[in-house]
Amino acid sequence: MSYLSREGSPIALELWKQIDSAAVSTASGILAGRRFLHIFGPLGIGVESIQIDEAETLGEVSEDGLITTKGRKYVEIPTIFSDFTLSARDLENSKKSGYPADLSAAVSAAQQLALKEDRLIFFGSPENGYDGLFTAPGTAKLERKDWTKGENPFSDVAAAIELLTSKGIYGTYTLAVSPDLYLQMQRLQPGTGLLEIDRVSKLLDGHIVKSPVLGSGKAILVCAEPGNMDLVIGQDMAAAYLEQKDLNHSFRILESLVLRIKRSSSIVVLA
Repeated sequence: MSYLSREGSPIALELWKQIDSAAVSTASGILAGRRFLHIFGPLGIGVESIQIDEAETLGEVSEDGLITTKGRKYVEIPTIFSDFTLSARDLENSKKSGYPADLSAAVSAAQQLALKEDRLIFFGSPENGYDGLFTAPGTAKLERKDWTKGENPFSDVAAAIELLTSKGIYGTYTLAVSPDLYLQMQRLQPGTGLLEIDRVSKLLDGHIVKSPVLGSGKAILVCAEPGNMDLVIGQDMAAAYLEQKDLNHSFRILESLVLRIKRSSSIVVLA
């Protein structure tokens, strides 16, 4: 039996396809981190850990002849999940009537899992030893001005880009912002005929993302080239069968992943 326990479940193949489609399409509309991070994998659910190297790691030979990699550490690839239940009566009725099954519960679970993924990417899990983009040590920080006034968003982002280039960090720059800051850029700049977000977008070749997990008042600029960071995927998002309880069917949408920051100096937090 596979890891997802599908073959031994009473769920038909066609329904599994519908669940997968609903979950993936729902999550794709929410996920922010995957829009700019390079994906490393999927490696498979059996891969439990991955190495994280600092960008300038070197092989090192000790006095007793052992070759080691300076600046390398290994981290476990955690699994995140969200559970949902489908009514057995509803599934039987759908099968007999020919109507599509109501997968609202699966959609809701996929939404929650997508938010969990982005929280892990942006804020990590300090209690479990995982760094996020906002919490990683060694990131640069710039004071963010009031984005409801003047051209402050443009000047702040330009200053962040200048800071990265001064460190020799080049590539595609992406701005991730909370929904309130995104809305604050939706205003015309006097005398230009342009929205402030259009001016910022031109600086970044359109690479602006927003995410509800950022709450309010948060912005970060990253150079997410693979040499600086990536998102390691073990098991990509998939649904598994848990059990039949009280005649209803319990499922789990899960994935295993970890953000791998190799060069924290490629991150500028606008706080």
